[in-house]
Amino acid sequence: MNTNSLKVIAFDADDTLWDCQGHFEIVMQRLYDELVPWTDRETSALELFATERKNMRLLGFGVKAFTLSILETAMRVSHNEMPAETISRLLQECYTLLEFPCTPLPEVEETLQWLKAHTCLRLVVFTKGELLDQQHKLERSGLEKYFSYTEITSDKGEPEFRQLCAKLNVEPAQMLMVGNSLKSDIAPALAIGCPAVYIPFHVTWQLEHAEKINHPQMFQIERFSELKRLVMR
Repeated sequence: MNTNSLKVIAFDADDTLWDCQGHFEIVMQRLYDELVPWTDRETSALELFATERKNMRLLGFGVKAFTLSILETAMRVSHNEMPAETISRLLQECYTLLEFPCTPLPEVEETLQWLKAHTCLRLVVFTKGELLDQQHKLERSGLEKYFSYTEITSDKGEPEFRQLCAKLNVEPAQMLMVGNSLKSDIAPALAIGCPAVYIPFHVTWQLEHAEKINHPQMFQIERFSELKRLVMR
């Protein structure tokens, strides 16, 4: 990676800057608990995944899509026998996903503060999901002040990466993408010529699973603070 040519660092948000999937996992486990009278937990997980994959084209990503998939799976797997009170409890669990604390992951804020103070690089957020939900999470995180631009999109593929570069008036090689998803953050960035930094998160949504990537412009780090070493070398 030619760090001298970099002008922008684009950061994914969920599970890169703060924990998101961990909160969704709690609700998923609650669904599996409630479906035990009708099936085992492994089957419930497969059924939810199938529902989310089916709904993706129309509903996209985010809490609303997840909530509808949770309720649809609950009713289908229970043959519409799940009590209304249980359905209501699941709905309330899903509502908590709109308000969970977006506490920055370890070393995130310190690193962003350092990058803003010690480099000329423009820091931006590039994330997918529901507009208001993502905006509110960024506000709750307290990290908004470090970024000069935020792009929230319904998907993150090669066209969206090209559009972001055009909006920021940079060539792909001048933008470094940082994220936890090989599928949404790393692969499309590399495909258009952006270097990318992969920071694995301890849990990954099934629809974000992807094959391992070997690419000379991809760098994997385990700690967020290692970004400083990468951009300054």
